[in-house]
Amino acid sequence: MKQAKEICPTTTMGKVKEGALIVDVRNKSEVKNVTFDVSNYINIPLNELEDRINEIPKDKEIIMVCRSGERSLKTTYFLMNAGYEKVYNMRDGIIKWAIKGFPTKGNVEDLLNAESCDCSQPNCC
Repeated sequence: MKQAKEICPTTTMGKVKEGALIVDVRNKSEVKNVTFDVSNYINIPLNELEDRINEIPKDKEIIMVCRSGERSLKTTYFLMNAGYEKVYNMRDGIIKWAIKGFPTKGNVEDLLNAESCDCSQPNCC
């Protein structure tokens, strides 16, 4: 099996400026608290990905993201197995994105102050 391509938030920001699509696989409550503030963005929670895969274009660069990079790495492999060739995982998730000061909406302080995931959410870290 091919190795997934992983990129950092800085590279992600550059790719988004060039038209890449961020696909955030966090659940709706996580996204409601804090999310990416970019135009090329879609939220498809992990448990909906299989049913909504047709919403992800195959002709664009796709960057899978989550809170810390774990769930999105799994979904990167899922898309690779489904025939996506231009798909990347953003290492360290929205946590690192926010630390870098890239555009977000919502309560970033709560995200950054959380020592670790509380794992009370399904499909958590």
